[in-house]
Amino acid sequence: MSGSVTVKVLFFASAREAAGNVSSIDLELGASADTASLRKSLAEKYPKLAEMVLDEDNLTLALNEEYVTSGQVLSLKNGDTIALIPPISGG
Repeated sequence: MSGSVTVKVLFFASAREAAGNVSSIDLELGASADTASLRKSLAEKYPKLAEMVLDEDNLTLALNEEYVTSGQVLSLKNGDTIALIPPISGG
């Protein structure tokens, strides 16, 4: 399958709730997949997650256990794991 990239997406906390309590999925993206196209694809697949996933200041991505800084766009390859990490609040 040279025309696509398959990545594992992990959902945490409120991102998991917005995705219908899904903890992880395998997501197929186009060959030129990057973190920006991943956000867009997830927003289309999970409308309740859209507002959160499209807001880089509201939802952090971790690519293979390394945080992706706001504004940074990284290429994705087969087998990558992306975690969706919403803001943590406590008190």
